[in-house]
Amino acid sequence: MSNLDPAQWREMIAYLQRQHTPICRQWFDRLRPGELNGGLLTIHASNAIEKNYLQKRCLSQFTEAAQVTTGALVGVQFADTSPRPTHTLPSVASSPDPISQPWSPVVPHEPFGTPLRNPSRADDDTNPLDQTVISPDYSFDTFITGPENALAHSAAVAVTNQPGTTYNPLFIHGGVGLGKTHLLQAICQRLLEKYPTMRICYLSCDAFVNQFLDCVQQGQMSQFRHQYRHVDLLVIDDIHFLANRERTQEEFFHTFNELHQVKHQIVLSSDSPPHEIPQLEDRLVSRFQSGMVAPVTKPHFETRVAIVRAKARVRGLELLDDVISYIATRIDSNARELEGAVTTLQGHAAIHQGPIDLALAQQVLGEPDASSTSQATLEHVIDAVTGYYNVRLSDLQSKRRHKSITAPRQVCMWLARRHTRFSLEEIGGYFGGRDHTTVMHAIRIVDQRISDDPELNRNIEYLNAQIAKRPSA
Repeated sequence: MSNLDPAQWREMIAYLQRQHTPICRQWFDRLRPGELNGGLLTIHASNAIEKNYLQKRCLSQFTEAAQVTTGALVGVQFADTSPRPTHTLPSVASSPDPISQPWSPVVPHEPFGTPLRNPSRADDDTNPLDQTVISPDYSFDTFITGPENALAHSAAVAVTNQPGTTYNPLFIHGGVGLGKTHLLQAICQRLLEKYPTMRICYLSCDAFVNQFLDCVQQGQMSQFRHQYRHVDLLVIDDIHFLANRERTQEEFFHTFNELHQVKHQIVLSSDSPPHEIPQLEDRLVSRFQSGMVAPVTKPHFETRVAIVRAKARVRGLELLDDVISYIATRIDSNARELEGAVTTLQGHAAIHQGPIDLALAQQVLGEPDASSTSQATLEHVIDAVTGYYNVRLSDLQSKRRHKSITAPRQVCMWLARRHTRFSLEEIGGYFGGRDHTTVMHAIRIVDQRISDDPELNRNIEYLNAQIAKRPSA
């Protein structure tokens, strides 16, 4: 047994910064190397959120860095150094005055299915973050507030101060990349800090629907109901995917009622306010509107500047003011695309070993006038995708769900949204009459995969370049 030499640790971090720039974060400075025992290197994170994020998203990169640095075939594991909870607070359900009393979780029970599990429980290895990983980037400290999201932010903070009694449910709605997921994850992180034994279930509506269908087929509905109706905090992203699913809506209706009755917090997000979600039962619309319904909209210039600066700081970058202003001017859609621009510039600077200056930003992001990607047509996007993936337009418009078709279709929808002025409804209609929620789902899937899949990231960059080189009209 031995400890990693401090010089080797610095070399490991430097290797990650050179070879795996997109995953590097400022909070990596808090990581500490532990024992190198039996070919296994332990790396200590400061809390369970960071530990689980590293285990799920960064394990292969850290393993590669450790092997290159030590010259040995070593593995990597991550550990959490935060203290374990030693007590349980009184239960809000039995408290005579829930608002003034400390709030605590229900009694833990055996896990079922794969929703997000509380990473702070004592038996951490058997309680993984199975479904959706909470990112340390998405905290209240890194959320930029402006007039476009002030109400949603204030309501989210209020929920963490008095969960189950203030704004229950909390329903946040808005377009893609405007901060809904950030707020949902910030709520989870803040409540885990305050109540380490709290049982949290955080997942996408898509995952909830799929688990429900699986349990119906397998005759495991009692376990399913036990799983979702005995949590302290239920957080579901993209609840609009309940549209047109009568049986799932029925099940969620009863789950909602049972949690709400015992004052356990419910937080939901959607691309639309409750009354605009198509084919959503009136009784669910009524319940969703019974708490706080808070919108988030496109950020103004000043907010975009602050977002770019914050996203750069998370990655340990100090961008020049003219670069920040250029990015905020060039991209006016949402925070996710602003973050993508910062990541792209960081990657180019690392490859060419140069500074991130205005010249690089103009070269990489292009000028906002003649070369604007919004002037591309849907035909340009489709030609690039069908040629690259060797599929036909009829395949993309079909109902086929094979991966060889669904992956190019999702990429095509993502590119169409980025490069054209077509609405979600128009894009969905072109691809076989699909509705806007299908397009939203495709965009979310591609956004998630880009950050985790280097090959897809290269494919997207190539297709972006091909679309940018389209023949002039």
